[in-house]
Amino acid sequence: MKLNEIVDLTRHPINDPAFRAACREALDEQGVLVMPKFATKAAIDAIQAEGEAHRDKVYASRKEHTVYLSAVDPSFPADHTRNRMVVSSKGCITDDVLPEGSPLRTLYDAPEFREFLCDILGEERLYNYADPLSSVNLHYAETGQELGWHFDNSSFAITLMVQPTTSGGEFEYVSALRDADAGDMNFEGVADVLEGRTAAKGLSMDAGALVLFRGRNSLHRVTPNEGSRTRMLAVLAYNTEPGIALSREAQMTFYGRTA
Repeated sequence: MKLNEIVDLTRHPINDPAFRAACREALDEQGVLVMPKFATKAAIDAIQAEGEAHRDKVYASRKEHTVYLSAVDPSFPADHTRNRMVVSSKGCITDDVLPEGSPLRTLYDAPEFREFLCDILGEERLYNYADPLSSVNLHYAETGQELGWHFDNSSFAITLMVQPTTSGGEFEYVSALRDADAGDMNFEGVADVLEGRTAAKGLSMDAGALVLFRGRNSLHRVTPNEGSRTRMLAVLAYNTEPGIALSREAQMTFYGRTA
C-alpha cells in the first residue's frame, strides 16, 4: 500500500503548513494530540489481519513496576509513593515479525510522515532504532490485561489504534504532574491520582486514530480490558539521535528475546 492509501490525506493533510501549525499548537497546549480516522479503513483492516496472523509470535508478559519505571529506592519506605508497585500486562510482536509490505512499516518509514512528526514535535530529525526489534511494535491486551500508572522515560510517544476493546481498555492521564528535568517527582500529587482523589482525563480512540502524547511528565495508564475483543495498538518508536538500540537486557524484558 502507498501512503495515500494508508493515511486519509483529505481529513489529515500532513503536508499542509496550516494543518501542521494547528496540530503543533494543540499538542503544545494539551500535551496530547488525537487525530481520529488518520489511517484508512483499508489500512486498519490489513494491520488487524497481520495482527491475527502473527498471534502465535506474541510475547506475553506481566510485570510489577514503580510508577516512575525505575528500581525501588530503599531510602523510601516500601509503601511510599516512590516505591508504589503497579501491574502492567500485555502481549507484543516486534518489528522483525511484521511483513515487509505492512502498512505500519510503510507509514513508519514514509519521509512525508516523518517530516510531519518532526514539525509537530519540534525535532530536527527522527531515527529508527538501531536494533531490528524496537522501531514498530504491535501491542495486544487480552481480557483483564492493562498498563499500570506510569511516567514515560521518553519525551514523546506515537501510537495508532488498530482495534479498540468492546469495554474497558481506556487511556487515562493527568497532565504536567511532575517536572522530571527539575527533579520534582511530586509524590503527593501522584499519590492523589493513585488513591482516586484526583480525577484523570480519558481519551476516546477508535480504530485508525493516531495519537501523539508527551508522557514524560504526565502520569498515564490503560485500564483493564473488560471485553472479549483484543485491544491492538501499534507503537511507532523513533529516536532523536541515530544509532540508538535497546540493550540486550531491555530486549529480554520487553520481547522475551534478543535481536
